[in-house]
Parts: sequence; C-alpha cells; structure tokens
Amino acid sequence: MNVVDSSGWLEYFADGINADFFAAAIEKTTELIVPSISVYEVFKRILQQKDEATALQAIALMHQGSIVELDATQALDAARLSYQLKLPMADSIMLATARSHRATLWTQDADFKHVLGVRYVAKAK
Repeated sequence: MNVVDSSGWLEYFADGINADFFAAAIEKTTELIVPSISVYEVFKRILQQKDEATALQAIALMHQGSIVELDATQALDAARLSYQLKLPMADSIMLATARSHRATLWTQDADFKHVLGVRYVAKAK
C-alpha cells in the first residue's frame, strides 16, 4: 500500500522533475491510500495556481485511490507523531495514515528524510 503526500501529488500533476518517482505509487490505484487532508491541500494549491476546473480534475484523479477520512484514533496517532518527530500537523497526519494502513509514505518533504517507512526523494531546486 502507498500514501503520497501533497507535495508528491503536486509534483506529479505539474509533471515536475520528480513526477516519475511519484508515478510509481500514484498509478497503482488499487494500492493507493489518499488521506483526506491531501485532497484539501492539493485542491487549495491548484485552485491558487490555476483554476477550479483544473483543481477538480486533479481531485477526480486522486479519487481513483481509496480516500481515508481522519478519525479520532488517527488524529491521536498523528498528534503523537507530531510531538515525537517535530512534524507539522499535515505531515503527521500523512504519516499516521500511512502507518495505520501499513503503507509506504512517498514524499519530497525533507521533514521525512530519515523516517522509517518513507520513500523520500529530494525536491528539485
């Protein structure tokens, strides 16, 4: 199972330098877990940079995976991870979701560079 964080989705949709890295996880839709916070973050960012129609098209692609809502158990797990690893809220939710589904988290976010269960690639400058 795979979880792609929001930066990975945005890189994929923009066909950035690291898009192929994330394609390996995104295109295996039967193994794809999508935290609902990713839907929020990706929609908002594409809406800011493009328009609502483009943002909705991106979200439609994300729905090919399994959307996972944040429940109370995952919220507590995310809070613990945030405290222990000094992660921002959204990052800790991504990691908690991945761990609760025994999934690999795919990211280019340096906060995860040395975290167990994460496939990290450095963001192109």
